[in-house]
Amino acid sequence: MSFFLVFLAIALAGAAFLLGTGRASTVFGSRRGADDAGPALDDGFDQPVANLPPVLLPAKPEPSDVDRLRFAVGLRGYRMDQVDQVLDELRDQLAAKDRKIADLGAELGRRRDETEPAP
Repeated sequence: MSFFLVFLAIALAGAAFLLGTGRASTVFGSRRGADDAGPALDDGFDQPVANLPPVLLPAKPEPSDVDRLRFAVGLRGYRMDQVDQVLDELRDQLAAKDRKIADLGAELGRRRDETEPAP
């Protein structure tokens, strides 16, 4: 119990010091500059440093390109299972699109062969 009272006394003394010196607004993120239009949206985290190359698909992605995608793990990142599910669906849609294009190309080739006169 005495540790709690000591902690409480230190916390109150610190809060009184911050309020007395006018630094409480900078510590608790409620500071607003003259050019701010709205409330401060400082969540306490710095902007992440872009030290990794961006994750990009090629101009004409293949299903295997989606399989090779890897994202960096972050503290406040996306749920990996949801990202994997979306990427799996994208890979399947790309594969279906490629099959459809190949089928239509083969169909077009057959029709051209049928309509061309024999020499």
